[in-house]
Amino acid sequence: MFVAQPTTTLLKPEHITSCVSSSTTITRSLKDTFLGSSKTTNITRRRDNKQEFNSKVRGVGSIRAVISSGDQIVETKTSPIDKNNGALTSKGTDVKVVLTIRKKMKEKLYEKIDYMWESFINGIGQGILIQLVSEDIDPETNSGKTIESSVRGWLPRESDNTYLVEYAANFTVPSDFGCPGAVLVTNLQSKEFFLMEIVVHGFNEGPMFFPANSWIHSQNDNPESRIIFKNQAYLPSQTPAGLKDLRREDLLSMRGNGKGERKEFERIYDYATYNDLGNPDKDDDFARPVLGGEERPYPRRCRTGRAPTKTDPSTESRIEKPDPVYVPRDETFEEIKQATFSAGRLRGVLHNLIPSLAAAFSSEEIPFGCFSDIDKLYSDGVLIKQGDNNELFEKLLVTSLLKKAMSAGKGLFKYDILSIIQRDRFSWLRDNEFARQTLAGVNPVNIEVLKEFPILSKLDPADYGPPESLITKELINLELEGMDVDEFTLTFWSMILLAIENKRLFIIDYHDILLPFIKKMNSLPGRKAYASRTVFFYNKGVLQPIAIELSLPPSPSSTISKRVYTHGHDATKYWIWKLAKAHVCSNDAGVHQLVNHWGMAVEDSSMPCGVRLVIEDYPYAADGLLVWSAIKEWVESYVAHFYTEPNSVSSDVELQAWWSEIKNKGHYDKQNEPWWPKLQTKEDLSGIVTTMVWVASGQHAAINFGQYPFGGYVPNRPTLMRKLIPQEHEPAYEDFLMNPQNAFLSSLPTQLQATKVMAVQDSLSTHSADEEYLGQLHQFHHRWINDNEILRLFSEFSSKLEEIDEIINARNKDHSLKNRTGAGVPPYELLLPTSEPGVILMAFSAVAEDTGLRMGWQAVITLRLRNSNFLDKAFVSNEECPITIAQELNLSSVGSASREQQHAQDQPFQMYHDRLSRGTGQADTLFVRTMMVTLTYVLTL
Repeated sequence: MFVAQPTTTLLKPEHITSCVSSSTTITRSLKDTFLGSSKTTNITRRRDNKQEFNSKVRGVGSIRAVISSGDQIVETKTSPIDKNNGALTSKGTDVKVVLTIRKKMKEKLYEKIDYMWESFINGIGQGILIQLVSEDIDPETNSGKTIESSVRGWLPRESDNTYLVEYAANFTVPSDFGCPGAVLVTNLQSKEFFLMEIVVHGFNEGPMFFPANSWIHSQNDNPESRIIFKNQAYLPSQTPAGLKDLRREDLLSMRGNGKGERKEFERIYDYATYNDLGNPDKDDDFARPVLGGEERPYPRRCRTGRAPTKTDPSTESRIEKPDPVYVPRDETFEEIKQATFSAGRLRGVLHNLIPSLAAAFSSEEIPFGCFSDIDKLYSDGVLIKQGDNNELFEKLLVTSLLKKAMSAGKGLFKYDILSIIQRDRFSWLRDNEFARQTLAGVNPVNIEVLKEFPILSKLDPADYGPPESLITKELINLELEGMDVDEFTLTFWSMILLAIENKRLFIIDYHDILLPFIKKMNSLPGRKAYASRTVFFYNKGVLQPIAIELSLPPSPSSTISKRVYTHGHDATKYWIWKLAKAHVCSNDAGVHQLVNHWGMAVEDSSMPCGVRLVIEDYPYAADGLLVWSAIKEWVESYVAHFYTEPNSVSSDVELQAWWSEIKNKGHYDKQNEPWWPKLQTKEDLSGIVTTMVWVASGQHAAINFGQYPFGGYVPNRPTLMRKLIPQEHEPAYEDFLMNPQNAFLSSLPTQLQATKVMAVQDSLSTHSADEEYLGQLHQFHHRWINDNEILRLFSEFSSKLEEIDEIINARNKDHSLKNRTGAGVPPYELLLPTSEPGVILMAFSAVAEDTGLRMGWQAVITLRLRNSNFLDKAFVSNEECPITIAQELNLSSVGSASREQQHAQDQPFQMYHDRLSRGTGQADTLFVRTMMVTLTYVLTL
């Protein structure tokens, strides 16, 4: 490993102390430190890890990184230092090393002061030490040749990016040094910094690039130096001799040992079971089982190593705000993405402010009263009817202040309208839209071909009843008889057989995966669910649902545990059919991203991807195959470029260790399953990597970024249902007949439940402004590799994705593809290789425009309290905010209202404070506490 042992501490107000050896220090004045001392000293490394002086050192002290290979300490060849500028005097090459560091884009005052101090420290060579490591072996040390220098001076340059600064270090490299292959970076400052890249100038080969894009920890946190390699890719067996130890040590530095609590600055990757899902210390009801192990096999999570709970040693304690949950340092959200996510959280708070306050003063959860209430989420942003608002405001004694706040910032209380509703607000009612979303919605991976009758369950009949489904051939026939079916003019039996043979019947089956949990789910207050099966028929290019089976676990009180629903032709069956579809959507939302089926394609060697889709107009699969094919071609060409020998994959020790870790640690409970792919050939490696790239890119995009566009309208995709479908013998059935709309709405999530989910979906569906897309490189990441052939292949990959972008856009205009086009049908864009920043950023831009606030994507959304409960500023951006909510609300002389009018309007607010001062009004106190808690939460964003 690389242990940085300081010969000089950070600057102190009085002096600088340099550790000469284990028992000797030199105290230097500020004058000597800043201007340099004429004193020269020699330093050598000893095998006891201590340092002695033997090479001439001039000027400021430095930290030398001690390199150890296992138990053997590697000595570094020393060279004389010139007394004039710290460069080597022996014959060699003058080299300049430039470090690019990224500052925070939004700095607080104390951070600006810290930055000024750090710039000063770096400028005099006291902040960063770097050490060049040659690819060549030093015969005296049997390790890479090294030379080091302190980083000095800021290099001003003209740049559009004001967040980047550069520092330089000068070397005189001996003629026999060879080519540098790595740089050791030691951060002597008290805080971490983000290193973009290191560029070495002066060698005959031209500028050499060492991309980092990584946080460099402070030596106060970890004394080890960071290793930054050159952008030259090597297989382990081809690694230059001088870099082999460094390569091994860099891998070891990121590997955990299953011990200790992880710290925020660490980059360690380790594994643990999901043993932190509950909080038994809070209450027994909050206890949760461990996911992972023989009883509940499950993939492993990233280990955090927190202390166990007091009541259950097998449960890891939960992290509480504001402490962050550990992830390896370079995996955390970058500043732009974090600001985007925080803005989404603020929107969520504002969206839920009114229903939260209403719920606090109501003994009942408030449902949607009519469909107009749902529409108001997008038009007005207020969840409660105006009459209810007035009553609520009177209960809360909320004056014109809050009303004006809501009016001035009403855009913040609105949800972005969904494309499916904007194009056709009634589309969710139609069967063909319900079916279309199984192919082009947020969860298009669970539909599969129905291959045989009867449909059978694999659950134990003793616990869950007869395995046969009530969706039978006879029932399917009855539904098909009323349809204008192409090709089917034969008898009943031949019709069913032909439909199955031609792959015209499809099913989404959640019966077995959900039925074991339904009893427990339905025991929760306000939760009712079934385990569903839905059968579809594909006819004339359109998918139609023809039957839904809803199942409950058998119980002593009910002999009927399964019911089948069809769309029917009368009003009663029509509304019950709508309720059945809503329960299916609730099931679908529950298993979203958990279960995937791959039964919608058949092998066909004549097709470019080797498969033919069962349904040609299947947007997710059709577009996905294009992206998959491009990824596969790119990965295969990349693998073939580096792994040229027949056994080069099987002999790659790092690659084999990586695959072994995935199987044996990441999936410990399933490590011995026979379905694991082998990793012996180039084809094996290409297949594994292609799958990983696809899952992390195209697959994730298809099932993640559509959550709000489809789930943001509650009736279209409810995440839970609160009532079962009423049966004829039940009292609720009469209420259903009298007011089916109310029965439907009261089955949906409450206002507060719905808006909470919508807020989460809104954030999850948002593209950050700094997203990188397949085939694209961020402007600061374009030096990622020094290989012209790989760059050419990557350029071809990028061009291929641009073609795919055009193909998808053309498909979305093809009127023969009914799942992409048509009246009110939104285009399928989830697999477009590129995307604009998400709805949150665009929405806030619109709000800023409405309220006169100048905002960029850098804006940080904050709320501040002034004079107790007064809202001061809504936005603080990178520029001076020209208008405040205080001005917008007429809290000052700004606006049309006179001071007398303002005083009259605020009289109830003064009465409210008077009542509190007399200690009266429990509801008023609750309101204050609720408001304070809400605003305090906002302040933490």
